[in-house]
Amino acid sequence: MQLPFELVLGWRYTRAGRASQRNGFISFISGVSMLGIALGVAALIIVLSVMNGFQKEVRDRMLGVVSHIEIVAPNAEALPDVQRTMRQIKAHPEVIGAAPFIAAQALLARGEDMKGTVVRGIDPAHEAEVTDLVQSLKNEALQQLVAGEFGVVLGAELARSLGVVTGDKVTLVVPSGQVTPAGIVPRLKQMTVVGTFDSGHYEYDAGLVLMNISDAARLFRLEGPSGVRVRLRDLHQARTVAADLTATLTDRLLVRDWTRQNRTWFAAVQLEKRMMFIILTLIVAVAAFNLVSTLVMTVTDKRADIAILRTLGASPASIMGIFVVQGAMVGVLGTLAGLALGLGVALNIDVIVPTLEQLLGASFLPRDVYLISRMPSDPQQSDILPIALISLLLAFIATLYPSWRASRVNPAEALRYE
Repeated sequence: MQLPFELVLGWRYTRAGRASQRNGFISFISGVSMLGIALGVAALIIVLSVMNGFQKEVRDRMLGVVSHIEIVAPNAEALPDVQRTMRQIKAHPEVIGAAPFIAAQALLARGEDMKGTVVRGIDPAHEAEVTDLVQSLKNEALQQLVAGEFGVVLGAELARSLGVVTGDKVTLVVPSGQVTPAGIVPRLKQMTVVGTFDSGHYEYDAGLVLMNISDAARLFRLEGPSGVRVRLRDLHQARTVAADLTATLTDRLLVRDWTRQNRTWFAAVQLEKRMMFIILTLIVAVAAFNLVSTLVMTVTDKRADIAILRTLGASPASIMGIFVVQGAMVGVLGTLAGLALGLGVALNIDVIVPTLEQLLGASFLPRDVYLISRMPSDPQQSDILPIALISLLLAFIATLYPSWRASRVNPAEALRYE
């Protein structure tokens, strides 16, 4: 099968030999354009993959501590009818687990150290139905959250900052105090640390306290749970299910899904991702439009060849096709090289980044700043395909003007001085 001569000549010009200094320079410029496209595409893939991985990692760790949906009573009061609410929640086909809880703020003290915390009263028997946090806890720690014994499980960072280990005593200071002749006195309760947990999310590891739901109700003077935590089959359906539950629940309760609880953070990540895509696309655009200078130089160098082809019967469209093929070849090869480089780095970034940290003696992701301590990566087809298509489109657009100029070459003028 014989290939069209436009394709043959376009490919030949792309890999122009070095018979002359000018040809060698043109080939060098083509290589630089190809390299620029490859690096731009690779940078886009790596950056977006890291941002996807960062978002997924933080989301998964966040959902290891918080539930997909929380249903709470207004003003942090106890639920009017817990059993009825639980039955109505579990009747939804997307719900696979539900557990009551109490959430409140308090101070945790040991000696002169005092930390603000979020206290969560849980039912140890049902907590595994709504979060993955119990997987990081030893069974002994959950079994020791016995009603009436006032044991607590602390986040690893919180325990480290207070300097406590399992078996130590801490003091819980409850905001709602007791009224005495001397005024309002905060209520204090000595608690026993029965375990610690490490969720991998610094915010929760540094500020969350778990205790038995009965003990929490006694401390915060509640008649029962202040809410119900819900787990779904598909976490991406949380907003839809939350709307359904809002319409079906008999009691007037607040329904919050995980996307709304952390809406600001997720919106910021999406905005950063879009801005990085636009900024890095400009790198690809600059590299692609380097093809303009490459093709203009090629057209100038090949004026005699163009004239000969025209005298042999080649049409202006055929001449234009030759240089479109040349530019497209540079775009295709650069894009493919960029895809290979970008995916190679994105899929092995968990090995590359620790090696660089070890060589440079630096930490790129401090846990107290970035919530996670390792560089995640999640290449997604929905990002890679647009990157490749945009790169190819920009390369094709860059070839149009020089190719059109080539098709306008007058054979008589081109051969006058040959």
